[in-house]
Amino acid sequence: MYNMIEATNLSKAYGAIQALNGVSCQVAEGEIVGLLGPNGAGKTTLIKILTGYLQPDAGTVRINQLDVLEDTRAVQAQIGYLPETAPLYPELSTQEYLQMMAALRQIPESEQRARLSEAIYATGLEKQLPRPIGQLSKGFRQRVGLAQAILHQPRILILDEPTVGLDPTQILEVRGLIRRLAKNSTILYSTHILSEVESLCDRVVILMNGVVKADARLSELAATSDAVLILGEKLAGVAATLRQLPGVRGVETLPDSEGRAVYHVLGDSTTDLCPALYDLSRGRDWPLAELRRDVRTLETVFNNLATTGEVRA
Repeated sequence: MYNMIEATNLSKAYGAIQALNGVSCQVAEGEIVGLLGPNGAGKTTLIKILTGYLQPDAGTVRINQLDVLEDTRAVQAQIGYLPETAPLYPELSTQEYLQMMAALRQIPESEQRARLSEAIYATGLEKQLPRPIGQLSKGFRQRVGLAQAILHQPRILILDEPTVGLDPTQILEVRGLIRRLAKNSTILYSTHILSEVESLCDRVVILMNGVVKADARLSELAATSDAVLILGEKLAGVAATLRQLPGVRGVETLPDSEGRAVYHVLGDSTTDLCPALYDLSRGRDWPLAELRRDVRTLETVFNNLATTGEVRA
């Protein structure tokens, strides 16, 4: 698959603070990749380097095969960038601002009307054109920021916390807009909100303390060999028996409000333990109430990384 973004061994320090430490990641054409991490993880520093607004101390970045340090202007011409604080002028009307951005983007005058119309309708700003940007709601200001980012029909969109400060309705609107934009652009979506990544992204890069802790498709992160076994009553020796089963690396006993026996059976590979657990339960005549493969959520993965530094298998 063709990579639109390739970052290799990027490092950046601000004095004694190491913001990035050997960061490498790729975004393939047509992907929506979430750049996830807590505040201060290095996400904004990485984005500023990718967009050519900040030079790394070490490492390389290529955007659509162009070196960002050598061909900065050519790279920026291919990127639609929405920083966390959109570069808006509150005294200008929405229309005036977008016309100014079209001129700054050097869109030919013969194409400006069509490009402006496409961006305005894509972001739902038709009724906001005469209004000063300073009078718009936070949600509509974010839309104006997105409109300027897509005016020049970029092949790559880089969005830094695009829903920060929005109310739930505005967040849903912006998510829907980003899904529509993804039909024509490769998107790198930076956020510290787990639900944003789960609802929008194909793949996630988790950044913590300036280091990539995970880089995988969401389906791969969710894959686990763990299983949940629930028996209708508590029996002696069940946990010990489960630990002897091939492929099992541990057993956790979980509380249950209904008085049942609940076991979280930890697997040592991606093999599904459920068939073996079912056969064992039948062979021992255990009162099987429920058996299912465990599902690992992005929240679980994130918390494991934050507390142990690794994704528990």
